[in-house]
Amino acid sequence: MKTLLQKKIDMKTKPLGALGQLEDLALKVGLIQNSLEPELKNPTMVIFAADHGIAADGEVNPFPQEVTWQMVYNFLSGGAAINVFARQNGMAVKVVDAGVKHDFEPHPDLIDAKIAPGTKNYLHEPAMTEAQCEVAIEAGQKMIETLHSGGCNVVGFGEMGIGNTSSAALIMSALMELPISECVGSGTGLDAKGVAKKAEVLERVIQKHQVPSDDPLKVLQTYGGFEIAMICGAMLKAAELQMVILNDGFIVTSALLVASRMREEVLDSCVFCHTSNERGHQKMLDYFEAKPLLGLGLRLGEGTGAALAYPLVEAAVHFLNEMASFESAGVSGEG
Repeated sequence: MKTLLQKKIDMKTKPLGALGQLEDLALKVGLIQNSLEPELKNPTMVIFAADHGIAADGEVNPFPQEVTWQMVYNFLSGGAAINVFARQNGMAVKVVDAGVKHDFEPHPDLIDAKIAPGTKNYLHEPAMTEAQCEVAIEAGQKMIETLHSGGCNVVGFGEMGIGNTSSAALIMSALMELPISECVGSGTGLDAKGVAKKAEVLERVIQKHQVPSDDPLKVLQTYGGFEIAMICGAMLKAAELQMVILNDGFIVTSALLVASRMREEVLDSCVFCHTSNERGHQKMLDYFEAKPLLGLGLRLGEGTGAALAYPLVEAAVHFLNEMASFESAGVSGEG
């Protein structure tokens, strides 16, 4: 299939390689779907929200924990950045309560998958029990099965959870075997002093737990959030179902780091949408040897980078399916 797709791309009415990364993108989507005529159907952004025990005392985050549930309401009312960009690009938005410290009323766009009202504080104990971690992963898988059965074959993941950049940094440090100082960034807006304090706190977490780097599930259970665990499960199932995965920023990529350690083939289904301005994200992208589509200096999360990049995925599929070949257009090719 790869040879046939590349030949189809090369025979379009353009010089070889003239559409740059769009050509790589068209090839990737075709390979994911195992088709010379790929389609993008019912594109959906799924935003997973959860609270983190570490955030309750405010040592690693400038915003109060209540912002998590307040932002969930913002998503549901259509007022967040992800809602704006998804509407612009014809994408549906679903919001998942993976473990928010708040009781929500039923809403048609809210999926209640609450494991608990936030994780435990990993300064003192693992964030989740082994059973909670497994349930979260399975919940993410079931959501993707439901989306897929409804006709969706392209999905982007976003997240919301005050304190979750700390979880992502710990996961990155453990699985990539890097000092936490190389993984920690400003999150929701820490200054240099705040970042240094955050790194110091997280170093204490690492020393307490001593999780081995070759046990991704233990890393996820100890340091992760319910939203990160659900995204991990969702990615694994989406790849299994040959869905296009729109990979977002720092936190979502930390979930991919875990998922790829569990099943490396998940990377074959991922489109890396952008480079976040969160410090550790570029290092993770380099680790994956990824060439992201955008570099806009974003550090918002919510899946915003994935939604912004989606029109480029559409463009790649459209040129593959609709652009004339030299033969069909009666244009002379390269000699």
